[in-house]
Amino acid sequence: MKIESTAFTRADVEQFMDEMLDHDRHELAGRLEKTSARLAELGPRVAAGSGDGEWSPHELLDHIAVVSKFYGVLVHKISSGQMTELDLLENVNLRDVVGEEMAQIEPSELLRMALADQVRTLKLLRAVEPAALRRQAKQENGELMSAIDVARLPLINHLEMHVDQLERAVSR
Repeated sequence: MKIESTAFTRADVEQFMDEMLDHDRHELAGRLEKTSARLAELGPRVAAGSGDGEWSPHELLDHIAVVSKFYGVLVHKISSGQMTELDLLENVNLRDVVGEEMAQIEPSELLRMALADQVRTLKLLRAVEPAALRRQAKQENGELMSAIDVARLPLINHLEMHVDQLERAVSR
């Protein structure tokens, strides 16, 4: 095997990182697409109503809709450079207030909203340049969070967990 790393420049390293990010964004888009398809199958089985103690399927769907919009917007704003500062705790509190209001919406409309927001994020993930996904926002604690990190953790991992939870709830 030919050793090539000794001739690498910073541009070569960045190109390599972009190739890895390109692979990652396609994998994340595939996971989001799979999760959306599962949600599309489960959503019509969700009945309106609140739960006793733990979230009802309607409340789970409400949360999924809020997460789909909220974190999808963050991915867009960070990747486009529109957002460079992020107070995640404040935004999560705001997300929960919006979620309370949205709990009054019928499950079929929540499903439509969630799927539409997920399609927007899918389009972004498939079209955005890898370098844009490296853009970061500084959190209130000083830590940096990149657009790809927001897509991976609070958006896609979060959605997968709640769609799993929804599947168990509607199967009871």
